[in-house]
Amino acid sequence: MSSGRPGPGTTADARGAPRARPSLPDVTGGVLLAAMVTAQVVSGLDSQPVRLTGLIVLLLTVCALAFAAGTHGPFRASAALCVAAAAGYAAEWVGVRTGLPFGDYDYTDVLRPQLGGVPVVVALAWGGMGLAAHATALAATTVLGGGRVTRIVLGACALTAWDLFLDPQMTRLGLWTWHVPGPYRGIPLSNFAGWLLVSLLVMVLIDAITAGDATASTGLVCLYTAMALMETVGFAVVFTPPDPLVAVVGGVCMGCFAVAAWVGIRGRSRAWRT
Repeated sequence: MSSGRPGPGTTADARGAPRARPSLPDVTGGVLLAAMVTAQVVSGLDSQPVRLTGLIVLLLTVCALAFAAGTHGPFRASAALCVAAAAGYAAEWVGVRTGLPFGDYDYTDVLRPQLGGVPVVVALAWGGMGLAAHATALAATTVLGGGRVTRIVLGACALTAWDLFLDPQMTRLGLWTWHVPGPYRGIPLSNFAGWLLVSLLVMVLIDAITAGDATASTGLVCLYTAMALMETVGFAVVFTPPDPLVAVVGGVCMGCFAVAAWVGIRGRSRAWRT
């Protein structure tokens, strides 16, 4: 029989309902998220923004790992991050050699270190944002319904939506070049088809490791949302020159997933209170 008192690791809200204290991984993730946002702002105002690219990606990745550890535990969080990063790296390694699945492109020497012609931070980005996109999809399915397949497809689309910002930003910084320019700010449509394909693999791998946890990490959804907001504002008013088209396209696409996720999280919170 319950005593009606909050258990260890909880506090009581104004109505006496149990409320979990923030865990150490979540606090760590919050600090890292704040650091990443700060670095992103400084980078956007810097005359040479590429200098902070590696730091931003590293902060993003460690932030995602911390938030994921708070939900899935450190072992499964680390495993999910590693397999997602490995899948992304493998796709990029094949891509620069064969043109599949993204199209014909090459990395420049700007991002270092590189392994097999692929910058290490690129693999880290696949892992960190892969975790954030998966959590966002998991939260969104609370509203949209569906099971594992829906979660994986939504996660892949959410991760691909990020590339609507990423590729225009990185190509304008000279981090990689396309052999045959395409219609979206010089990026071929094959790139986004390839992103969707690889993102599906990344989501399958992450889901296989973390699917036992039905609760999405709010911290990871915060990370996804922060990236959407920062990129939208950056392309709209900060970058030189601004690019309203990318701001609108990327902002709407990432924003739809973020909004659905937050509606799902809010609905979950209400259900717990009843």
